Amino acid sequence: MTKQAGRSARDSVWLEGKPRRGGRGGQPSGLDRERITGTSVRLLDAEGLAKFSMRRLAAELNVTAMSLYWYVDTKDDLLELALDAVYAELKLPDPDDTGEDWREQLRGLATAYRELLVRHPWLSPLAGRFLNIGPHSLAFSRAVQRVVRRAGLPAHGVTGAISAVFQFVYGYGTIESHFLTRIADTGLSPEEYFEQAMALVDEVPGTAEIIGESRDIMAARGGDTVAEMLDRDFTFALDLLIAGIEAMVARG
Repeated sequence: MTKQAGRSARDSVWLEGKPRRGGRGGQPSGLDRERITGTSVRLLDAEGLAKFSMRRLAAELNVTAMSLYWYVDTKDDLLELALDAVYAELKLPDPDDTGEDWREQLRGLATAYRELLVRHPWLSPLAGRFLNIGPHSLAFSRAVQRVVRRAGLPAHGVTGAISAVFQFVYGYGTIESHFLTRIADTGLSPEEYFEQAMALVDEVPGTAEIIGESRDIMAARGGDTVAEMLDRDFTFALDLLIAGIEAMVARG
């Protein structure tokens, strides 16, 4: 993962040797790191990353902004804590359960990660900004690695397979979350927004021609709602990637 410009890897909240709970001596009563992190997640969900600030968080907690610094040194520390906190929402399979099909476990992990990205639109920019070495993020990474290992790929192919699947999911979930956020800002339903967008495209020379050539493909995909169309594309693309892993295993 890329790290945030201007910060060294050592700046991660998980590497600085700070207490993970409680904060430093003399901290204000009624606060703890878990409560601050949970409130941060709720604010990020409600208002987005651009509007998030220590002052806004303090107001939500009914404390002074300075009191938050008993628990974290910087806003980035708090964002990194919030990032890891939402990974706890993922239900992880037992990757060592050989009675379970690795393909279904991988589909479950990929689908859950997509849903997480859509549920928290601020997650994707932060996932590319920090090291993702908090305990919940590491638990997810460990489960993914163990499931993919069970596919039977040679050791040198495991990381490539993980990249193929989860970079696809990251990209798909990120674009989907941006799309749904844009729709929500209009006050329209996804279906209304889609119909209006297609109607506007038909009025643009050149663009209408290209879209027209794609209409048969779009119709073949099926789906009565935008959600169904997105789900079908995601499922088919994921099946292609899993089939690719199977093909590489078969090649030896």
